[in-house]
Amino acid sequence: MDSADQFRFTHIPHPAPVSVAQRTELLANPGFGRVFTDHMAVVRYKEGQGWHNPTIEARAPIALDPAAAVLHYAQEIFEGMKAYRAADGGVVMFRPDANARRFRQSAERMAMADVPEALFLEAVRELVKVDRDWIPSGESASLYLRPFMIANEAFLGVKPSSEYLFIVIASPVGAYFSGGAVSVWVSEDYTRAAPGGTGAAKCGGNYAASLQAQREAKDKKCDQVLFLDAAEHRWIEEMGGMNIFFVMDDGTLATPPLGGTILPGITRDALLTLARDKGLTVREERYSIDQCYEDAASGRLKEAFACGTAAVVTSIGRFRGHRGEIVIGAGNGADPVTEGLRDALIGIQRGQRPDPYGWVQRVD
Repeated sequence: MDSADQFRFTHIPHPAPVSVAQRTELLANPGFGRVFTDHMAVVRYKEGQGWHNPTIEARAPIALDPAAAVLHYAQEIFEGMKAYRAADGGVVMFRPDANARRFRQSAERMAMADVPEALFLEAVRELVKVDRDWIPSGESASLYLRPFMIANEAFLGVKPSSEYLFIVIASPVGAYFSGGAVSVWVSEDYTRAAPGGTGAAKCGGNYAASLQAQREAKDKKCDQVLFLDAAEHRWIEEMGGMNIFFVMDDGTLATPPLGGTILPGITRDALLTLARDKGLTVREERYSIDQCYEDAASGRLKEAFACGTAAVVTSIGRFRGHRGEIVIGAGNGADPVTEGLRDALIGIQRGQRPDPYGWVQRVD
C-alpha cells in the first residue's frame, strides 16, 4: 500500500452544502478555527483488514461508543497544514509530505496504526479539491487542514486499540494573531514534556497539558506561554504550540535543539534552511532563560520569534515571569531578520517567490 491508486476515495456529495452567498459572507472574516468547509475525508482501520472505505463525505458529527478507547486512554494524534490560493489563482500546499512523515512518527510513538503517506496525501488532496471554493483570498488567509486519527475500539482495557478513524477536516482561516509582537509568559511551575515522554509527537495530550500554563499566561496579560525543560527548569524548550528562535547582535540565529521533548516543527525546519541559504550563522543549541534575560538586558539579544503552521512567524516583544520582564529589541515587532525570514517563507508558500526546495505542491 504505497501508491495513491490504492486509495481511491469515493465522493459522497453533501446533500445540503452551504450556499454561495453564505460561504462568501463567512470567508469575508473567518477568524481562526471556527468556520468549516462542507466535507471531510474519512478512512477506517480494523486490525486484520487494514485501512478501508476511504470517502469524501459531508462533514458531520462522529458517532462513538462511550467505551471508545480515545475517550479513556487518549490514543489520538493530529497534524496542522495549509492550502493556499496561489498568485496565479491555482491551489498549492506547503510540504504536505513532511506532515505525512511526522504523522507516521506520531502514530508510532502512540502505538497507533500506521497511516501510509500515500493515503494521508490522497486524503488531504481530495478534500482540498472538493472544497477548493472555501479557500479564502488575502495576505493572511488560507485553508487550514486538520488531519487526525482517533482510537475507536469499544474496549475498557489499557492496550493499543484495534480500530481507528483517520479523518481530515478543513477550516478557512485568517491571521492567528492580530498583529505586532506578542508577549510571552515564562512558566516555571509547569512543564510541557519530559525525556522519554511524548513531546516529539503531535498528540492532543501535549496541548491539554499546556492549557493551565496558557491560562496563567492570559491572567498575566500575555499572549503565549514559554516552557522550560522538565529536569532543571532552566533551558528554554518550546512555546505553547510553537517553536522559538533568537537573533543575536552578531546575526546568529539560535533555536533549542530537538531531542525528544520538542516537536520537530515543519515551519522550524524550513526557516533553518532559509536562514542558512541567506548566509546566517545557525545554531541549534541549548539556551537558558537566565542567559536570555542577561542577553536582552545587555542588548546582545536583538530579536526573538515563534513559528508554526498556524501563526507562521510571529515576533516576540517581551518575556514576563517570576523574575521580571524583559523587552526584546524595540519590543514592537519591527525586527528585520524575523521579517526577512517571514517574507521569504510566505512568498514560497503562496507561489510568489521561486521554490528551489520543491516544498510547494500544486493541488489542481
